[in-house]
Amino acid sequence: MKFRAPKYFLRLSAFGTFVGGVIIFKEYLGGGNYSGQETLRGKTVIVTGANTGIGKETALGLARRRARVIMACRDMDKCHQARKDIVLDSRNKHVYCEECDLASQESIRAFAKRFNEGEARLDVLINNAGVMRCKKSFTNEGIELQLGTNHMGHFLLTNLLLDKLKASAPSRIVNVSSVAHMKGKINFSDLNSAKNYNEGEAYAQSKLANILFNEEMAERLAGTGVTSNAVHPGIVNTDIGRHMSIYKSWVAYFFLSPLLWLFLKTPRQGAQTTLYVALSPDLEGVSGKYFSNQREAEVSEAGQDREAARRLWAISEVWTHLS
Repeated sequence: MKFRAPKYFLRLSAFGTFVGGVIIFKEYLGGGNYSGQETLRGKTVIVTGANTGIGKETALGLARRRARVIMACRDMDKCHQARKDIVLDSRNKHVYCEECDLASQESIRAFAKRFNEGEARLDVLINNAGVMRCKKSFTNEGIELQLGTNHMGHFLLTNLLLDKLKASAPSRIVNVSSVAHMKGKINFSDLNSAKNYNEGEAYAQSKLANILFNEEMAERLAGTGVTSNAVHPGIVNTDIGRHMSIYKSWVAYFFLSPLLWLFLKTPRQGAQTTLYVALSPDLEGVSGKYFSNQREAEVSEAGQDREAARRLWAISEVWTHLS
């Protein structure tokens, strides 16, 4: 007598196989986890925008490796809640919230002053915070918000922390850019988008600025023991996309959300290349490079323009009052 499984059991099994296959496919699309087991006990790291998304997952990954983690965030309420989650998960109490609004040079300077006076070392600086495709708005200093936050804010912060990074060498700077830099152009004739503003073009310009800043910084830091590299985390499903039109229509979001879930990386997946560049022993001494999916990648032709990088640096020094 042959055993015949009930139809509902076969259907349930088929459904379970389908769901498992979808999850495996999503993990495959998202790339693998960074597998390094480095211990960061005694090391100090800063992660900007660490209260949510990729930044939070990056801070968690570093806390699990026993680092002293400084969460540099604009929203302190969200930061403290994120810190609580990270401490409970990592069992690492050495995670701290510090106010740092990348859209306010006063806030950046205050944070850098507190850090430089209160901390003995800085081993890794992760410039992660950012805004994307927002309506036309400005930083406290009147700089277009995407350029001002994504580039100028991190430019100022990094330069203010350079002495601490050099004193802690070998140390690393990780600049979170985007594949969007491929479409970017540094519009020197209208850098602040005063004459014309397109939210997508302004975002791409800011991400290209990250690439040019990274390459110029790496050149200036040669021989110091401090490296600077840029990463593309992938297309990640985080709050940074909240200004995009799909999130403004609940109908569009309802029908497209399954595809977004499947094809967009999770914040955990998006953090893996950042962790790789921040931690991997294979990248000791490697600087001025761009990474995607834990592998070195090519930047756009505009991202290799050394003259544009030097010109942008000079302008950034003036706009951030460093010169």
